[in-house]
Amino acid sequence: MNRRNRALLRALAPLAVMGLIFYFSAQPATAHHAWWEIVVRKLGHVTGYALLTALWAWALQGVVRRPVLLAVCIALAYACTDEFHQTFIRGRNGTPIDVGVDAIGMAIAVILIRARRPSLNRRGKVGARERVPKSSLARSP
Repeated sequence: MNRRNRALLRALAPLAVMGLIFYFSAQPATAHHAWWEIVVRKLGHVTGYALLTALWAWALQGVVRRPVLLAVCIALAYACTDEFHQTFIRGRNGTPIDVGVDAIGMAIAVILIRARRPSLNRRGKVGARERVPKSSLARSP
């Protein structure tokens, strides 16, 4: 399978998450929520957008030069359009605060992706100041 087809197949996962976010955003809101319901909803925002960002980064890996940056841009644009979408739903309103909560999820995804990615030094490449033996014989006494 070539790189383009693989990327198209991988894009199905974040698109499915986007559809799920849209579905939940289209639900009319009831009058008032208990404090714990608000916390659960905000955790849903953080989790959903962390997952969306991570899936876009995965889908774009090997296709674009900076997949994590593009994934954050896509997720942020979607968060903004989702809040605009909510202004048309009965009982809902789109707020910049929710975009900020979504951005927390995006930041968490970036932190986790960066923590999981091996550094250049662990992959065998080293900085200019470090010396690495050219063969295993060079390490022997």
